[in-house]
Amino acid sequence: MAKTVAEAMSRAPITVHPETSITEVIKILADKRISGLPVLDDDQHLIGIISETDLMWRETDVTPPAYIMLLDSVIYLENPGRYEKELHKALGQTVGEVMSAVPVTTTTPETPLSKAAKLMHDRKVHRLPVIDQSGHLVGILTRGDIIRTMAAEQTE
Repeated sequence: MAKTVAEAMSRAPITVHPETSITEVIKILADKRISGLPVLDDDQHLIGIISETDLMWRETDVTPPAYIMLLDSVIYLENPGRYEKELHKALGQTVGEVMSAVPVTTTTPETPLSKAAKLMHDRKVHRLPVIDQSGHLVGILTRGDIIRTMAAEQTE
């Protein structure tokens, strides 16, 4: 019988809010040995994800885009908007300043596990927040959850 996301997901995942400090997030990720956290608004709706990838900007050298001066004009050779986004992430102090905002790839508890696994593979995501019909977070499905489910099936 095919398994559903509800059978494999981690229930009651650790979450943060946009006002949570980056220092606190780093501590949670390190202490719990996880790679990302769902970000919820005051109504407990998913508004983003904060992951190790988002936090890596703190340790990178953000360099301004190359440009040339022509008369009194600046001509950028790269997209200056990308630089501003990278700089903002590198200097951010709260989750809201650094997180990857919606649209976040999500799934539902009723989704077949095989379909969720394919979605994760196709979208190259490490985790899928699990949302109920009212839009509230009820769990999170990680690659590790899928592997543990596969291992349990091998021993049955």
